[in-house]
Amino acid sequence: MTTQTTSTPLAGSEARRAARNAAAMAVARILSSGALFVWSLILGRLLTDSDLGVYGSINALYLIGVTITAFSMSQIVIRDVARQPALAGKYLSATLVIQTLLALLAYVSINAVGPALGYDETLRALTAVACLSLFIDMAGNMCYDQLLAQERMVTTSVVELVHVFIRITLAGLALWAGYGLLGIYAVALLTGTLRSTLLWALLLKTGVRPQFPLDWSLTRPLLINSAPLALGSFINMTYVQVDRLMTTSLLTLVDTGKLTAAIIIITGVVEVLSTTVLIALYPMMSRAFRPESDDNAMFFFIGQKLAFFTLLIGVPLGLLFTRFAGEIMGLFGATFYAASDVLRVLIWYAVTTMVVNVFAQAMMVQNRQRFYVAMRAGGLILKLALNLLLLPRIGVIGAAVASVTAEVLVLGALASAFPLNWRELTPRLLRLGAAAAVSALVMWGLGAVHPVIGITAGLVAYPAAVLLLGVLADDDWDLLYRLLAAIPGGKIILRYWRRDVKLNW
Repeated sequence: MTTQTTSTPLAGSEARRAARNAAAMAVARILSSGALFVWSLILGRLLTDSDLGVYGSINALYLIGVTITAFSMSQIVIRDVARQPALAGKYLSATLVIQTLLALLAYVSINAVGPALGYDETLRALTAVACLSLFIDMAGNMCYDQLLAQERMVTTSVVELVHVFIRITLAGLALWAGYGLLGIYAVALLTGTLRSTLLWALLLKTGVRPQFPLDWSLTRPLLINSAPLALGSFINMTYVQVDRLMTTSLLTLVDTGKLTAAIIIITGVVEVLSTTVLIALYPMMSRAFRPESDDNAMFFFIGQKLAFFTLLIGVPLGLLFTRFAGEIMGLFGATFYAASDVLRVLIWYAVTTMVVNVFAQAMMVQNRQRFYVAMRAGGLILKLALNLLLLPRIGVIGAAVASVTAEVLVLGALASAFPLNWRELTPRLLRLGAAAAVSALVMWGLGAVHPVIGITAGLVAYPAAVLLLGVLADDDWDLLYRLLAAIPGGKIILRYWRRDVKLNW
């Protein structure tokens, strides 16, 4: 019996090329993200609390500015140029003109925000220098998109890795030479220029050139179709960064430095345990959902299980940082130790965010991103209100409380829109809560003897309690087996773990 399919199977050479490209991008992402995380930890040790607050505030403004400049055009450009390479020059000229104007808008807006929020002259001057990178990075990013459309992932991955490591090296030398934050931003401008120049040279070598005058039959739809994505991206980024901006405005740069130190740890946790995994699983989730079918039970089963597994991993992490934040953060230096109280609260934002990311990805697969953006917009309004209320009263801890509260409500809204099987899920959540309680008792009890004993015993007690209390059922183990088979490198584990499960996706 044969199974018919509407898709055309990849030829051997195409499959190998796709695998090579995916592997190159995955390796580049892991290496660059890891290097930047380590650099952030080093930077936190080298900078004073106040300087780290300046760095965090400027970084928040820059990242919001990037969403305005990019206007979420990448997805559309890559898709259309990959389908019709002859349009590459027209898209290049369109993005060159549009994004230059948007970068100018973003730059002016960012520099206008400083006085409005009461930032001092030093912070505003450094912001004006640092955010010049909007123009430089934009020039490279539009070429990066074009090269991705040509499936030159290996080349672009090498460029990105070289750029990251050169930037980190030169920034470290600038700090060592005593140039401070100004030296870091000067290095960013220099290395950004080198990156953009190289990407332009690589693109021009392929024969792609900007084509003028602008083709408005192409440019207008590009703007219109990008607008909803750009709005969502802007809201998402503002939601994440607004805490630092308001802390600088309502409190002090020292407080923002503490918040930034905690956010460095939180970002690393989410990047490693959530973002990378979900990127790897996105193709598998996309294949499991069939828009034309009324029966997507498998997709919703996967979404529920993936959210549960994420919570299963996040809970002990939250307990660990809540109990031992001071000891853990102290390993990275005095600045991070000062942020331990903030981290004790903010770690639960990371745990909640990791679960939210599962539902957010499910919404993307179902083409329900508008609902997700609406929930994020509501969360942003709530965060703004809570920050205004809490920051003047309880200090920088108020920003962490605002983040956790808003994120929990966003999670509730997304979970309510997902067809969860509460009859099956509720008893497992209760057993998970019991396992967490056992681990917490061990951590708090033995942690009083010595932190290392408390951490070790707690991390042993948690999985033991999970197994003994039957938190995971047979179908959980089956799905874990399938997920390991789907992610890069998972088949190495499957050589040693055998389970009677048919791997058909």
